[in-house]
Amino acid sequence: MIRVGIGGWTFEPWRGTFFPDKLPHTRELEYASRQVTAIEVNGTYYRTQSSATFTKWAAETPDDFVFSVKALRYCTNRKVLADAGESVGKFVGSGLAELGDKLGPILWQFMPTKRFEPEDFSAFLDLLPDEVSGRRLRHAVEVRHESFRDEAFVEMALKRGAAIVFADSAKYPSLADPTADFIYARLEDAKEAVETGYTPSELDRFAATAKAWQRGESPAGLDYVAVPPETSGKRDVFVFMINGAKVRAPAAAQALIARL
Repeated sequence: MIRVGIGGWTFEPWRGTFFPDKLPHTRELEYASRQVTAIEVNGTYYRTQSSATFTKWAAETPDDFVFSVKALRYCTNRKVLADAGESVGKFVGSGLAELGDKLGPILWQFMPTKRFEPEDFSAFLDLLPDEVSGRRLRHAVEVRHESFRDEAFVEMALKRGAAIVFADSAKYPSLADPTADFIYARLEDAKEAVETGYTPSELDRFAATAKAWQRGESPAGLDYVAVPPETSGKRDVFVFMINGAKVRAPAAAQALIARL
């Protein structure tokens, strides 16, 4: 499957541009989840949510909807990642399983200043659990320092089955190496002057890229650290319109969905 979504669902400039006028705040998730096919939850990055909250989110969204959940910042914003075991355990055990079949990948995002330290990063990947309450977990890591442009990093992510996030970003590395049975892309360079964030030709290119990823291909023209496989098994694909001109994110997501 290919899923396309946005980051969160509470953003004031979306009222009147994406959300209908006078839509109650309490119905924003209900509405947004019927316009896109996935949402990356950002609130979980800033504070621990309760099991009841995850249960509520699951109840407000369609049966075929999926959430990606950004991990709590205390797990990744630390000098020694190998010491994050307790924080990782608390986050994963905070109620993610209540999302049921709507639980998609967990996003582990690292600060732009966090450098690649092979031994420590490998130890961190070993802390990530394979399941919670009998549900398989899929992990995606977003690294934003050039030191991660290292084949050793790609190899350890591949060994662990963790996806390296592809970021369409003007600020951070856009590493496209496939290392899991799914692709996680964050498109972060939208322009507010463009109604759909990205131009039609750019959206056409991302649609073609997403379809190639789904087929198990490694599309040409992307930035790879290691020599990518020509093809592998079919993959799930998650594409999120994030940051950039956030006011345009819903329109960008919907335009990409239409192309797919």
